[in-house]
Amino acid sequence: MKPLSLLLPALIPSWNFFDVIAPSPRIEYALTASSAVPKRGWTEFRPRPQRVSARTLLARLLWNPRWNETLFLVSCAERLINAPTDHSQDEIFTRLAADLTADGATGDWLSFRLVFVSREDEAIQREVLFQSAPRRLSVIAAR
Repeated sequence: MKPLSLLLPALIPSWNFFDVIAPSPRIEYALTASSAVPKRGWTEFRPRPQRVSARTLLARLLWNPRWNETLFLVSCAERLINAPTDHSQDEIFTRLAADLTADGATGDWLSFRLVFVSREDEAIQREVLFQSAPRRLSVIAAR
């Protein structure tokens, strides 16, 4: 009977799995020509598609490494808000730089910020909770 009581929580998930249900931070980045902190020109990193076909959805159930990496970045962003570490910031910078250089992005300095988006009545509220200091894109990409 004891093994069954240990196995049941794994088979039947609990609604108390999450301590807190809160909005997930969105990562936005900016590429600039100088080391000044950008005021505008922010772009959402890996925005969700508006629509996904049934075929793509089924394929993603079996193989979706890009989404797994995006979930890892979200967990790094959440850690950066709750308990800031250089590791979380470095991971976000590294993966941003890898994607941007693979896409042929131009700019010398890379910054990112974490934005929480929420709805109040009919208005969409955006709150910036963290903004990184700019780093040279070429240095990050060389790692």
